[in-house]
Amino acid sequence: MPDLPSQARVVIIGGGVIGCSVAYHLTKLGWKDVVLLERKQLTSGTTWHAAGLIAQLRATANMTKLAKYSQELYGNLEAETGVATGFKRVGSITAALTSERLEELRRQAAMARAFGVEVEEASPDEIKGRYEHLNIEDVTGGVYLPLDGQGDPANIALALAKGARQGGAKVQERVAVTHIARDVRRVTGVDWQGEDGSSGHIACDHVVNCAGMWGHEVGRMAGVNVPLQACEHFYIVTEAITGLQQLPVLRVPDECAYYKEDAGKMLLGAFEPNAKPWAVDGIPKDFEFDQLPEDFDHFEPILEAAVNRMPMLAEAGIHTFFNGPESFTPDDAYHLGLAPEMDNVWVACGFNSIGIQSAGGAGMALAQWMQDGAKPFDLGDVDISRMQPFMGNKTYLAARSTETLGLLYADHFPYRQKATARGVRRTPFHSHLIERGAVMGELAGWERANWFARAGQTPEYEYSWSRQNFFDNVREEHMAVRENVGMYDMSSFGKIRVEGRDAEAFLNYVGGGNYSVPNGKIVYTQFLNDRGGIEADVTVTRLTETAYLVVTPAATRLADQTWMQRNVGDFNVVITDVTAGEGVLAVMGPRARDLLNAVSPADLSNEVNPFGTAQEIEIGMGQARIHRVTYVGELGWEVYVSADQCGHVFETLHDAGQGMGLKLCGMHMMDTCRIEKGFRHFGHDITCEDHVLEAGLGFAVKKDKPSFIGRDAVLRKQDEGLDTRMVQFKLTDPEPLLYHNEPIVRDGQIVGYLSSGAYGHALGGAMGLGYVPCKGQTAADVLASGYEIDVAGTRVKAEVSLKPMYDPKSDRVKA
Repeated sequence: MPDLPSQARVVIIGGGVIGCSVAYHLTKLGWKDVVLLERKQLTSGTTWHAAGLIAQLRATANMTKLAKYSQELYGNLEAETGVATGFKRVGSITAALTSERLEELRRQAAMARAFGVEVEEASPDEIKGRYEHLNIEDVTGGVYLPLDGQGDPANIALALAKGARQGGAKVQERVAVTHIARDVRRVTGVDWQGEDGSSGHIACDHVVNCAGMWGHEVGRMAGVNVPLQACEHFYIVTEAITGLQQLPVLRVPDECAYYKEDAGKMLLGAFEPNAKPWAVDGIPKDFEFDQLPEDFDHFEPILEAAVNRMPMLAEAGIHTFFNGPESFTPDDAYHLGLAPEMDNVWVACGFNSIGIQSAGGAGMALAQWMQDGAKPFDLGDVDISRMQPFMGNKTYLAARSTETLGLLYADHFPYRQKATARGVRRTPFHSHLIERGAVMGELAGWERANWFARAGQTPEYEYSWSRQNFFDNVREEHMAVRENVGMYDMSSFGKIRVEGRDAEAFLNYVGGGNYSVPNGKIVYTQFLNDRGGIEADVTVTRLTETAYLVVTPAATRLADQTWMQRNVGDFNVVITDVTAGEGVLAVMGPRARDLLNAVSPADLSNEVNPFGTAQEIEIGMGQARIHRVTYVGELGWEVYVSADQCGHVFETLHDAGQGMGLKLCGMHMMDTCRIEKGFRHFGHDITCEDHVLEAGLGFAVKKDKPSFIGRDAVLRKQDEGLDTRMVQFKLTDPEPLLYHNEPIVRDGQIVGYLSSGAYGHALGGAMGLGYVPCKGQTAADVLASGYEIDVAGTRVKAEVSLKPMYDPKSDRVKA
């Protein structure tokens, strides 16, 4: 019978590599009463059959930081625990077969340099020199990362488990969690059952869901949404090959394949474009170290290409054909953090085939978050609160997972849209926009018009790293907003009502702005954390004495609402998501007032409706509430319309605009315009670890308020001075394109990277925003340096500014 306590500080559910890592890192922080429960045997779900590739470079700086930490941890675990992890720094090569893939790899190499990862670009011959078995006939080039590694996945997990036990954790196999007890927003304990028929209950302060492909099911038990789906993942292992020596890990993403030498044998794995979801209706109860049925027909195209790429495979016999399940999430990023639905349920699962290289860092980050009650740094890429409630739908997950596995090795083109599980969330203007040539993208499930095709133009993306097929369309939309009038759909942005007798006092506590304003006043503001970092970037409109509307980015509505709910305390307020209740059309440009005057008798003058105010007006035969704000840096209004009247208001505005050249616009235009104006984008330019003063947003913080979250950190930074500043960049050469993560070069030295990038069509060049270190320096010192941006290995001269390069005094906005 299992020897389990009746009470614990934390119960971790799942004994794969991530569950073991969380337990290990909590004990390192001094946590006692740590219990890990594994339904069968440690590693018996996915960990045991992982390929064990351990790469350093990820898509963002913080994900790279976590991957590098994993490597360092695994290198030292053997000495600490005595368990051999098999970790070796063998290096890795990624080979490109097309010019587009080579451009992607060169941009990744530049990004690696900015993140401090050692990388070398390699010609086909140089690749051949490191990997003699490779057919380089159509290889265009590649990259080599000398410090990448490989390891033994099961032993890494067992070493972490042993380290956790040495730190006092209880690691119990063959015990399944059968029920999770809840009291409103808190878990109070878990019921367990042993394979021997024993059972019991553990009261606990925290639960961590590390259940891997069972994470969705365990999440439901705990009252939280954990969207993931198991997929079949294939690889083969050859018979021993005479004379085969240790080799770098090799990836040939254009053929969906990776290769790993292991004890004189070759492992060939695949991330095929059309994956096979597994166990959509539930995983068998007795699953343990199980393999799935072979499907040679499915794997054959990968093998055929591999035999050409690696001719020695034609002579090698196949020792093992392996098919095992791994879990995938809707966006190919893992799930980490405090679940939004509960206040003591944590999640670490859905690792999309990168669990071994991620687990060390993810376990460290989650343990630190649990210890401090705050994220140790920005984890927005993987924060579970980015998942929308509908994404737990099993039909949705099965459809999306057919694509996400293959996307790991697909070309990661800028603006690439998911092709599966589309059309779930549509704004009230959806059909109107489609009829007029809208090309849709998807964000948080919302179908959004990203750009508009011209008559006769195919309304779909043609992806590339250079100018894509919509470049000129967006330029025309951009210039319409700059010179005339454009209209675009903003309905997907989150709308949260905060109401009650304490609404004003609550917002003054949770936000950095001053919300003691007249009805109809709009306040642009941030919600800060105790470090002065930005948790949310929102506009707040006072509707009545007791009601406000908080407008958030579409992707962070749930996270922003959760942040407010977790900080309610004793304030008497009700917080409600009303996003779907209203459609929103943005009417922007120098002639925006003319267009609205054509359809409404309202007085839109500066005297009656100045910038930063809202009013109720008539439009056509309907009603609307118009907010005079802008994210594109022009005169304009956001028109909020009850969902039932959206069709009428759209038609009224669109018809009236035909005589004045009204142009329908998309989200890409909004991005190109906002970057010219230097407006920050949450999740890229501003995050929870970016101090509001260093982000250049001090104007939105009312420091004289007596008490608000982050006030002390703001005053402290004001006294100490800035360590870094947000700077706007514009390339002097109009040809190169910027996306984000390109290295910033100051006086010949890499000092940072762009947090966002887009093309400034009115200013005539690619533009970016990014932080530049400036400790002990004045603003003039920062601007006095020479700057370049590294674009795929080529340094391009850049102009810089601390003020918006476009309309720095906002005269156009206030016209």
